[in-house]
Amino acid sequence: MVNFVGAGCGAADLITLRGKSLLEKADVIIYAGSLVNPELLEYARKSCKIYNSAYMTLDEVIDVMSNAEKNGLSTVRLHTGDPSVYGAIREQMDRLDELGIAYEICPGVSSFCGAAAALKAEYTLPDVSQTVIITRMAGRTPVPESESIEKLAAHGSTMVIFLSTGMLKELSERLISGGYSPDTPSAIVYKASWNDEKIVRCTVSQLDEKAKENNITKTALITVGRFLGDDYSLSKLYDKSFETEFRKAQI
Repeated sequence: MVNFVGAGCGAADLITLRGKSLLEKADVIIYAGSLVNPELLEYARKSCKIYNSAYMTLDEVIDVMSNAEKNGLSTVRLHTGDPSVYGAIREQMDRLDELGIAYEICPGVSSFCGAAAALKAEYTLPDVSQTVIITRMAGRTPVPESESIEKLAAHGSTMVIFLSTGMLKELSERLISGGYSPDTPSAIVYKASWNDEKIVRCTVSQLDEKAKENNITKTALITVGRFLGDDYSLSKLYDKSFETEFRKAQI
């Protein structure tokens, strides 16, 4: 059996209980070494074989899984955050299907959730934004033209932008071109929940400048939107005049 496990957004104690249990029982662990907190490997047994996928190709990863399966060993494929977000797990699952190797997925706390926690923010504020767009800039790997930053920015909703810290000047220009005003609140969240977490609050037009001032070049999320401001409406759910299935309205 292969278990794809979400490592969480950084801190070792933010992995799920199920994920921790799978790490403790694993015979083989393949972890995304460029992003996963190495403290999580302390949950592994001393006899566990550990591989860093940062130095491996897809074929090499699958070979390790296949060899473990042939020897009756359990494998954990440890991905950063939640495996479903930029985890590149589909290609691995397809290969495992071809080989007839069973697998399951254990979800994790995505870094976009960790960033909100670090900011003490709510992405979906009433009368501000009820939509969260998770995306990234096109770089060495393209994105569909229909999902360009400009087109997504036109919605004016909350945006969380992954894998783009090295392109912030262009990102700012494209966000503004798409419809955000230059003074739209933004935040750079570096390594959310890690010991060296850093938060830089700014505006869309200041993203590149503030990242350089704070020497942030990678491993950061960019959050954009009026959810970072102070104007919003209270939730109807807890409004005393709003009736629900569980509570009568108080007139």
